[in-house]
Amino acid sequence: MQPKKTRARAARRLGRAAGRTVSYADARLPVLEAARTGLRKAFPDHWSFLLGEIALYSLVVLLLTGTWLTLFFNPSLGHTTYTGSYAPLSGVRVSEAYASTLRITFDVRGGLLIRQIHHWAALVFVSAIAVHLLRVYLTGAFRRPRELNWAVGVTMFVLALLEGFAGYSLPDDLLSGTGLRTAQGIVLSLPVVGTYASFLVFGGEYPGHDIVPRLYPVHILLVPGLLLGLVTLHLLLVVHLKHTQWAVPGRTGANAVGQPFHPRYTAKSAGLFFMVAGVLAALGALAQINPVWNYGPYSPDVDSTDAQPDWYVGFLEGALRLMPGIETRLWGHTLSWNPLVPAVILPGLLFTGLYAYPFFERWITGERGERHLCDRPRHRPARTALAVAVLTAYAVLLVAGAQDVFAYVTGVPVQGITWTLRVAVLVLPPAAFWVTRRLCLALQVRDNELLTEGEESDEVYQSADGGFHGVHAPLPPGKRYVRAVYELPAPRPLPAVARWPGTPWRLRAVARLRTALSHWYYGDRQPPPLSPATRHAVAAVLAGPDVGPDGRDAGSAARPDAGPGGGAPPQSSDA
Repeated sequence: MQPKKTRARAARRLGRAAGRTVSYADARLPVLEAARTGLRKAFPDHWSFLLGEIALYSLVVLLLTGTWLTLFFNPSLGHTTYTGSYAPLSGVRVSEAYASTLRITFDVRGGLLIRQIHHWAALVFVSAIAVHLLRVYLTGAFRRPRELNWAVGVTMFVLALLEGFAGYSLPDDLLSGTGLRTAQGIVLSLPVVGTYASFLVFGGEYPGHDIVPRLYPVHILLVPGLLLGLVTLHLLLVVHLKHTQWAVPGRTGANAVGQPFHPRYTAKSAGLFFMVAGVLAALGALAQINPVWNYGPYSPDVDSTDAQPDWYVGFLEGALRLMPGIETRLWGHTLSWNPLVPAVILPGLLFTGLYAYPFFERWITGERGERHLCDRPRHRPARTALAVAVLTAYAVLLVAGAQDVFAYVTGVPVQGITWTLRVAVLVLPPAAFWVTRRLCLALQVRDNELLTEGEESDEVYQSADGGFHGVHAPLPPGKRYVRAVYELPAPRPLPAVARWPGTPWRLRAVARLRTALSHWYYGDRQPPPLSPATRHAVAAVLAGPDVGPDGRDAGSAARPDAGPGGGAPPQSSDA
């Protein structure tokens, strides 16, 4: 009896102590309010929203395996004689970094498994970020108020590329050394400052002795710290701004519908983490990656064919191989267009475009309200076609990065493959843009036919003249809703100020450019067959929290024909 009373008193004291602790913390920090808000936050229940979580959990695996690898890796380019377990390299002069990599692989229990899990996690991490950014782009989830979060995501992608390249270069094997030699050539191509920058980075003439010791803290401290900070900021912005969601019945621009964070979403998310970790462990155990012992130690006078980097920088390798070797002599300086154009200007334009795109699209559309509903890619043909064109160019450049391998396998001269790919990188992206845009418009026409005629059923009837005709059944409410409720901006008209004789020519030129881009983006429209009353009802569904009582963005100059192209609620007869 006495032990029970003792346990009860201890439990009461513990409860009072916990209550006092929470009260103390809540008086100084919004602990309770943040907990109540965070635990009940609604998360959308759709597979596409899990891409960001896959990236997050791959980063967790990277941090865990990377921490373990730092215990055994020696980031030094000092030379030593290899005396480890791998007999083919016994007695060979190698760097300390390469020797420690071999020691992890062959002499540390579980070392090869951890190394391969780490490398696979890096590939999945970058891939998940890239696909997540593509999903955000295609669905318009970068629009106001999420422009900052889009910039954070692009910055994380850039840092992930830098982190992957730094880690890829640490073992000092022949493949990674070739990549560092390529990077040194890119640095040298910078006008005026290239030579000084190369000496600063490599610590003297290539290959120097400082590049791996310098890349090591960047790889294990600087970039991971920046990534963790940006991930935290990204998650805070997601919680504050709420998720976007698909336009289905019950979801509007002014609410957030989904599963509560606790307990349902936490259970699902924990299961996803173990699935990602399990898949990465299986890949590390079953799929060989980066066998540095086959490549051998790096030496500046040794090179080989079939030397391609990981996929995320493969397009740079392809661009370098396709760009002709052109040089220009200016004011005593040699300007080498290869690798300056493919390795500096091209990625610079790509990432500048990624950062600026949300503001560019808002500029040509004139949108000033918040957007919380996802676009279907078919409803934004120009945006979708632009993404497909960029991906097509990337695919051609990735193939070009292995043109020597294709030449060896097919027996076709490498010059013929190079010229074919040069033509392809100029022709295929515009062709992909045109085809994708026409497909999006065709899908819009198909949706309109389904709204007016319904979908085909399995019933057929014979008319009085002997002909056979199919029976069309009305679309279910959910399908009608998806095909009717969406925003369809109209091209901007040329403002009157651009036609006034007294307007400065710069303002007229900017206004005309903005109007031309708007017509290029939204000139081909396929609005659904809806009545004005139905359009007004859809405007209320699309409206965000900053929309005025008339259904338009507060303070915007939206026109009736530039509003939602959207449609009726499921029960409307117009749809």
